[in-house]
Parts: sequence; C-alpha cells; structure tokens
Amino acid sequence: MLELIDATKSYEQGRRTVNAVRGVTMRVNTGEFVTIMGPSGSGKSTLMHLMGALDTPSGGRAVFHGQDLQTMSDKQRSLLRRDRIGFVFQAFNLLPTLTAAENVALPLLLGNTGRRTALMRAAECLERVNLGHRADHFPDEMSGGEMQRVAVARALIADPEAVLCDEPTGNLDTTTSREILTLLSKLPEPGKRAVIMVTHDPNGASYGTRLVKIRDGLLESDEPVRR
Repeated sequence: MLELIDATKSYEQGRRTVNAVRGVTMRVNTGEFVTIMGPSGSGKSTLMHLMGALDTPSGGRAVFHGQDLQTMSDKQRSLLRRDRIGFVFQAFNLLPTLTAAENVALPLLLGNTGRRTALMRAAECLERVNLGHRADHFPDEMSGGEMQRVAVARALIADPEAVLCDEPTGNLDTTTSREILTLLSKLPEPGKRAVIMVTHDPNGASYGTRLVKIRDGLLESDEPVRR
C-alpha cells in the first residue's frame, strides 16, 4: 500500500546539506500497525512525511497504492492527504473557535460535504473514540487526552486507508498515553487501513505489530513486535 523505494531526502541548512533520509526501502501493508523509532534527528519524522505525501523524496520513490507521489501535482497530493490519509500529531492542532464536532467535521466541510452530513459523520467518529458526550465542547474545555481523541476522530472522518501519527502521546501523561495507544492499536484493518506511528517511547512502540528502527537516516532494523 505505502512504499518507499531507495528514498532519500536532503535539506539545505545554511551552507550545510543535511541528509535526513539516505536510501530507505520499506513497505507498509493494510492491517499493519508500524511503529518507527530512532534518536532525535535520525530522520524518523522525515520518513513519515515522505510516506504521507507531506513531502517528496530528493531521490528514489514514494508510492501510494502503486502511484508515484512525485508524478502527482501539488493539488493531487493535497487531495490525497485530505481524502485517503489521516494525520495525528503531538500538537493536537484543533481550532479553538470550533467545537469538537466541528473540528472533526472540518476535512469534510473543506471538501464541500454538506454541514449536516459532515456533523453526523463527526458524531459517529467521536462515538468511536468515546467522546460523543463532548461533541459540543470547545478545546479549552477538554483535557489533553480528550483533545487527542478529537484529533484521532478527525483523522478517521474520511475513512482513510492510512493513519499517520507523529509522537501522538508526546504531550500526555502515562495513563492517558496508554488509552490513546490502545485506541490506535484498534484502527488497522486488513484490506482497509494501516497505521504508522513515529515514537521515541519503547512502551508505545510495543503496541504496534512491526517495529522499524532508523538511525542517521538509514534503516537499522525492521522486524515484527514480540508481545
């Protein structure tokens, strides 16, 4: 489903060239929960950005369901991210002036779905993350864990084929982190959806079905998680 083929990514930082990803080849299939770990600056977030069409490789290929992301226009990649990939970040990225339901419905509203239909779908997604009772609350009325559940519901609103998470528990306490990780571990569905999560937490990585380790932009290991 999602594939990197000898992918590289370089950035210019002043007079210095930073090689964030250096020739990584890996594939993620539907039904998998792949966790990516590595030291700070190892390239793990860049790797996820390449897989999620948030960025394009400097060399090699990034492929989504057989389509090379570099052959797509900016608009096509934007629509791909909106309609087929969900994102969950460490910062919840909720709009403070919108209710939980409106925040979740936003991707559909931006896609010209009618407001009533979008809010009905948002209510279903909030129920899925056990927050149906908070649909009319604003972000500043919710805890960090509740806001991250809203972010997960928003990532699910378009019924995506992949959900990409970048340090989703980085701002949460241990108990709340466990709740979010349990929720994420239930999202992959064979033949339908994969989850990819960047984390620095070995305990968080244990919730996945497969662990990828990256160091200095290179793939260090890729193996099933032993529970």
